[in-house]
Amino acid sequence: MRGLSLFLCALLLPAVGGSGPEQPSPTPSAKVRDYFSRDGRMRGVCFVAGRKIDESVFEPLVKNNVEWISQTPFGWMRSADSSEIQIAAAGDIFWGETDEGLAATARLARQFGIRTLLKPHLWVAGWRDTVWTGEIRMKSEEAWKAWFESYRLFILHYAEVAEKNRMEALAVGAELQGATLGHEEEWREIVRRVREVYHGKLTYAANWDHEFEALPFWDALDFAGVQAYFPLSEKSDPSLEELLAGWNRHLPMLERVAARIRRPVVFTEIGYKSSDRASVEPWVWSTRDRINLEQQARCYEAMFRASWGKPRFKGAYVWKWFPLYDTGRSAGDNNFSPQGKPAEKVLARWYSSPAVPASPAASRP
Repeated sequence: MRGLSLFLCALLLPAVGGSGPEQPSPTPSAKVRDYFSRDGRMRGVCFVAGRKIDESVFEPLVKNNVEWISQTPFGWMRSADSSEIQIAAAGDIFWGETDEGLAATARLARQFGIRTLLKPHLWVAGWRDTVWTGEIRMKSEEAWKAWFESYRLFILHYAEVAEKNRMEALAVGAELQGATLGHEEEWREIVRRVREVYHGKLTYAANWDHEFEALPFWDALDFAGVQAYFPLSEKSDPSLEELLAGWNRHLPMLERVAARIRRPVVFTEIGYKSSDRASVEPWVWSTRDRINLEQQARCYEAMFRASWGKPRFKGAYVWKWFPLYDTGRSAGDNNFSPQGKPAEKVLARWYSSPAVPASPAASRP
């Protein structure tokens, strides 16, 4: 998402390096209901990477009917016009972002019947001066050629990780509109090379404001992902009816694109802060808004009411879910996590609801 969390470091302990052989986990007492096999909808959360975890962190996901997680490792660029991408598969990063951590998390999730979407992102510049990935621009055709070669190595690395660890879906990119629009052939070649390595479902996570509608290679993928931070209102604390009216301004475009590309649509990321202005600029991370837990819940209620019954809509990944979140602090938290807040109950209720049967024109992801 635009302005990815700088607050993340304050919530997670430092990375833990690799250790000895992993001990087998006990058999989970419960698994998900596997609604996905019935209606093809991804009931997902964006699973935050941190220190080492065990099977206990998946029990709340089962309780809330979550059947998919997305995992997000990063590649690093020094600047928005740098043609070199550094793959960070180990070392001084969060354990959950390492190849070892990605594999272990997917393996533990699978024991509970939870599937994995691997969704690699790029991080541009540093922690304090980060640049949104949509602003990546090279200064010459030679620089673009070098960038695409570096990106190919980056995404093929994670395609191999996904294949080796039987992850069910992979995003070949996310929010890269400066690199996707105007470079169709380069991306078709990337997708072709990825399919040689990885045999699960492929998507791309397009930004909501223009890239999703304009992306030229949806037909090469299995489903269309959108980072769905659509603004729904211009006022603080809008009503449910006002939020639904906001969705009605965006749904026609989503349905029109889905019909044109003949691919189902998944919200590969969607999130709202628990604050008064959660629906105004949902993509903005930092906020000094008044805490408003009910507004966050209304935003999710509106999203589900507007989209869940649409035949071409195939699910959502809620930003974001901390495996080690302290729910005792929820009442004073105006940030994105729904954990321990009224929004969590909205999520659990809708994720427990089988959606309408898929139409023949809208295949499962």
